[in-house]
Amino acid sequence: MMKIGTTIRTFRLQKGLSQGDIEKKTGLLRCYLSRVENGHTVPSLDTLSKIAMSLDLPITQFFADDSPGRQSNLQKLSDEELRFLTQIRRYSSNLNDSDRKLLLAMVKKFAATATR
Repeated sequence: MMKIGTTIRTFRLQKGLSQGDIEKKTGLLRCYLSRVENGHTVPSLDTLSKIAMSLDLPITQFFADDSPGRQSNLQKLSDEELRFLTQIRRYSSNLNDSDRKLLLAMVKKFAATATR
């Protein structure tokens, strides 16, 4: 069964956007977007098209077999983990290779001390 709301939420979080950001880009109310993402309502194709445009995605991406919401063989990330990784990706894109390696070494060190 296709869960369009979950797919929308996953793409939105991957892009580091809030429901408010989508509201501003589409004119759709944030409460409506919440209802869509939580599976309480199904958007029309016109509405889905607006959402896709606000995410800079083709509408077909919501129906692709490899959509992030349907990758069952990957570990599921919580919304908080996805937001964190999105922020890391956004900020690390400005780093050179040496700084990225240093950042990764620091994260590994933090992780090693956190499990003790």
